[in-house]
Amino acid sequence: MRKRKHRARAAVALAAAAVLGLAGCDASGGDEAAPRATTATSRPSPRPTPVWDRFPDSIAAVGDSITRGFDACTVLSDCPEVSWATGSDAKVDSLAVRLLGVTGAAERSWNYAVTGSRMSDLAGQIAQAAQKKPELVTVMAGANDACRSSVSAMTSVADFRSQFQDAMNTLRQSLPRTQVYVSSVPNLKRLWSQGRTSPLGKQVWKLGICPSMLGDADRLDAAATARRAAVQARVEAYNQILKEVCVKDRRCRTDGDAVFGFRFGTEQLSQWDWFHPSRNGQARLAEIAYRAITAKDPVT
Repeated sequence: MRKRKHRARAAVALAAAAVLGLAGCDASGGDEAAPRATTATSRPSPRPTPVWDRFPDSIAAVGDSITRGFDACTVLSDCPEVSWATGSDAKVDSLAVRLLGVTGAAERSWNYAVTGSRMSDLAGQIAQAAQKKPELVTVMAGANDACRSSVSAMTSVADFRSQFQDAMNTLRQSLPRTQVYVSSVPNLKRLWSQGRTSPLGKQVWKLGICPSMLGDADRLDAAATARRAAVQARVEAYNQILKEVCVKDRRCRTDGDAVFGFRFGTEQLSQWDWFHPSRNGQARLAEIAYRAITAKDPVT
């Protein structure tokens, strides 16, 4: 009998709870509407698309002789197959191969860099690259703006800034969503200090490779020291400009001066001119670029 009464009371309580639920009352008897339960069919809010895609699907490279693999295979010649950006050489493991795979790199990466080019040439290279509609453009330029016949012939800081901004504007006019990776200019003074140990390298330098820094390589007097210091200061100013212009573009990343800070040794320098990167040096550039591009946050 007691069990029957207990069951009856429970049934009444359940019925009352159901009525309260239908009436939308809360447990305290207030008249505020009860919160609606989330149904199984509710869709979660879509996640915003990140501004920076860490794994872009196509790459175009612009810049100068370094991106062309100059002097990495034979003397005074381009060797784009070992380019840090788009090369196919397995020992280099280029940025394109790392991001796209061997087949993808062959089909969806393009190299528009030109040996000897300066920052003033960058906008034209980018205009060519834009025709391919790449998801990523890599930029390595500025060394030849410092590597002139003399200190006075170097590209001015103001012109360098204007030319780089013009190149970025050219890109954005055609490809507003394309990402840009900007490499810093290498430490030319360190390249001089490493390469001057090679008699062959110094002979090749006399053919006209970066005379503002490499000319009279063995001279250590006050005038030569001041000349090299002026070139070094200009390179540092260029790198500051690259960062300042890039940071204003939400789809642009620099290497955080990683290339400038990399301590190139003789193994990373061309056996032909002891100045441009060797295959090993190109591989190190590819590593630096890959880390910067695939990092969760921009390097600073």
